[in-house]
Amino acid sequence: MKVLNKDELKVAEAVLLNHFPRSIKVYGFLHGINRNKPSTLEVLVDTWPDFKVIICRPDPKNRRALQFVKKVAYYSTDEQILRKMLAEENAVDWSTYFLIGGFDVSHAPMLKEVAAEREVNHRFYTLVHLMYLPDIGSLLAPEVDRELEARVSPLAPSHAELVNQTWKFGGSEKGFRNIQKLISSFPSCCITDGQGQPVSWILVYDYCAMGMLYTLPEHRGKGYAKVLICSMARRLHAEGYPVYCFIEEENTLSHRLFTKLGFTEAPSYRAAWFEFNF
Repeated sequence: MKVLNKDELKVAEAVLLNHFPRSIKVYGFLHGINRNKPSTLEVLVDTWPDFKVIICRPDPKNRRALQFVKKVAYYSTDEQILRKMLAEENAVDWSTYFLIGGFDVSHAPMLKEVAAEREVNHRFYTLVHLMYLPDIGSLLAPEVDRELEARVSPLAPSHAELVNQTWKFGGSEKGFRNIQKLISSFPSCCITDGQGQPVSWILVYDYCAMGMLYTLPEHRGKGYAKVLICSMARRLHAEGYPVYCFIEEENTLSHRLFTKLGFTEAPSYRAAWFEFNF
């Protein structure tokens, strides 16, 4: 195994671009790291420069990594090499809690086997659709009147508590700090009311996927989500980000919304999240 340096990370990002959409989450992490976004990860590969497995894992030398959920993400074109890295080469720290997110669900049986061999408990977290916009010309944006357009703006760090209170995985101090970091470092977009307070918003995670889309209940039914998704998609495209999101399989409303706006998915591909040592 080899941990990549700064120059190698740039090369790896370009390689992953040729494996969309399955490589898009790891690509998103590298996209942020290569543009000096805050990160607590290190990136390793099986071999260099012709790698078949690339893994993002918490950097053991980064003290800030202890403040956040220990996230692992990988992209692999060879399950046997991946299995060997996980089972025999300590590519992840099996002695502590961690979350593998956005992996190809076809790898689930292998991950369960390795966890059992390591005598580590695990549980299924969520199954998702990977929705992406391969071409900005495919975006089917709604008409937006000037009054509403004038109310679209980025979120401020002072809005982090509001987002944290409404985020499905928020509500904690860690969630608050994570949201503050995302608002400060990555694109965000909101629609404000007459007093300038956000009533609907969307953020970008540190792996560059759109997320945390939310509208306060009393402001729903006005098409705000469509406006925010399209505004964010245009901004991400203009700034060179990948344009994609993960939607939980049971969230048919969001899946239908993104599909109507021109997002697509690989029909045979599903991504999943597993927790270990919980």
